[in-house]
Amino acid sequence: MNLFLRWTSVLVVVLLWTVGNGDPSFGEEPSAAQSDWHYGGAIDVGYAVDFNFPENRLWRSKFTTYSVNEPALNMAVGYIRKDVSAQSRWGIEFGLQEGNDIEGLVPSIVPERDRPIGYAEQLKHFSRANISFLAPIGNGVKVTAGLFNSYIGYQSIYSRYNLNYTRSYMADNAPYFMFGLGAYYPVNPNVQIGLYVINGYNYLSHINNQPSYGTQMVWKPFSRLTLIENLYYGPDQANTAMEFWRVFSDSILEWKDGPVTLAVAYDIGTENAAEHPGHPRTVWMAGVFGASWNISGPWRVALRPEVYWDRNGRITGSEQLIAAVTSTVEYRVPAALGTVLVRLEHRYDESRGSGGGFYRGDFNSAGTIGLTPRQHLVLFSLIWYLEQ
Repeated sequence: MNLFLRWTSVLVVVLLWTVGNGDPSFGEEPSAAQSDWHYGGAIDVGYAVDFNFPENRLWRSKFTTYSVNEPALNMAVGYIRKDVSAQSRWGIEFGLQEGNDIEGLVPSIVPERDRPIGYAEQLKHFSRANISFLAPIGNGVKVTAGLFNSYIGYQSIYSRYNLNYTRSYMADNAPYFMFGLGAYYPVNPNVQIGLYVINGYNYLSHINNQPSYGTQMVWKPFSRLTLIENLYYGPDQANTAMEFWRVFSDSILEWKDGPVTLAVAYDIGTENAAEHPGHPRTVWMAGVFGASWNISGPWRVALRPEVYWDRNGRITGSEQLIAAVTSTVEYRVPAALGTVLVRLEHRYDESRGSGGGFYRGDFNSAGTIGLTPRQHLVLFSLIWYLEQ
């Protein structure tokens, strides 16, 4: 990894969170103009103990927090943002990022299926780069163009936003970012819809020149309950005939009641494999249940059972059924500047199938490493963040 780029990005983060001259003084109300502008950053470091002790120090089938048995800078991010409003209709977002968690954003070359876009290794360091406009139509249509957060998924690539420290296999195998054009419209206080035209499922992939399409519906039948349905449809292979287009659904149900959060998410995707004789249909699906309880003050606990089935090895590269249970304890520490999250986490993962398994032990004489169907991990993390 390019250490110069990594630590340059960290310094950018430090610069962003030391820009305090624009902050209101203690007890001073921010002006309306100030309230549209925000900046922030985060640094996420962790240590994962894998009791299989693989010599390559890698967590198989995972691309965030993939480094085990060694200290890891998983994420450093800094950003500035101007929100849209009826008084100031133009908005902008710009951010930079570095760390282990961005390494898997660049796809591997797979003939007829995947190829990185030009300068992908440089572009992965941008977390946001977009402009937006609030059009005065009805209740206001927000249009965003550029690199923005994915509308798909319950979890973020930035672990501080999530109930647990590590992300699920569902999250790691769905888009964290998207590039293109999005339009978001609040039909009423309880229903919002979104429409998207994007460059593909993986924003750093360029296997064809055709766009992909997405929709989102958010419904709050009452204050504690939110239902979200996200759909994706588009060509993600060299052959762009519609019979080979990918169809993907992401369904989320979240219940929030004071200190308690409960969430259920279900994903299913399918596409015909253009590169194989007979073009067999491939399928993958995932399910996650998340529960979080703010016990008292700075203490919070979370539990997440999950399952991920890659029937044809289309997404993870291996035919496997993965099941995992993650439990997390968090302690929140206010700092002079920002907040620190201290998290301790245990995971049990099990992978079955012809291509399943996790790395174990040393390399053999042939230069390969053994696999085992089970994996226990204990993770310790410190996440510092600032939001203004």
